[in-house]
Amino acid sequence: MRIYPAVDILGGKAVRLFQGDYDRVTVFNDSPADAARAWVRKGSEDLHIVDLDGARYGKSYIGEIIREIKAEVSVRIQVGGGIRSLDDIEERLSSGADRVIIGTAAVRDPQLVREAVGRWGAEKIAVGIDAKNGFAAVKGWQEVSEISAVSLGLKMKECGITTIIYTDISRDGTMSGPNIAATEEMAKRTGLDIIASGGISSMRDIENAETAGAAGVIVGRAVYDGSLDLGEVIERFARK
Repeated sequence: MRIYPAVDILGGKAVRLFQGDYDRVTVFNDSPADAARAWVRKGSEDLHIVDLDGARYGKSYIGEIIREIKAEVSVRIQVGGGIRSLDDIEERLSSGADRVIIGTAAVRDPQLVREAVGRWGAEKIAVGIDAKNGFAAVKGWQEVSEISAVSLGLKMKECGITTIIYTDISRDGTMSGPNIAATEEMAKRTGLDIIASGGISSMRDIENAETAGAAGVIVGRAVYDGSLDLGEVIERFARK
């Protein structure tokens, strides 16, 4: 199982939101690059970066941050937030991202996903499905679409996607545990690699996600506030 510590970026700082609410934000580090370096020192080989400004407004400001991180540490970076076009994907990849996550655009423009997979390959492109009450949310979690999360996952499989980042918005930032039932349903019904996200706060949560069939998990608030020790998580799950 791959462990992805999260570096969510808002206004140039590393933050966490509570249930995706931009008005309920906690700043954990004024420097996202410093946060990334801290996770790499703990043994992380992967980072999950979210451009929250990009997700909300559709314009990214984090290219320089990605370049700074990649220049200083050896780590695989997957990045999402504000991906609306092939040019956006190209910009993130040229900045040093190893994989780009398409979110809102996957709901509104599936052809973009097909073209991206055809151009860069499935290993470079993933889709983020952020669910609220079982339906896919868009625009930085500010709107809920009419397509179910599982239906979107199946549609993305048809587009050539092999990896889904699945987040239950109601759990994100709450440390109340991930939505295991929904994660398991997504994994079983789509047959895709599912990276579980939202609410993970304990070793048991990660065990449950692994049992549910998740290929990886994203950890956020729990490693920032010390509820989970990232080094111990990596030793136990990523290095089996």
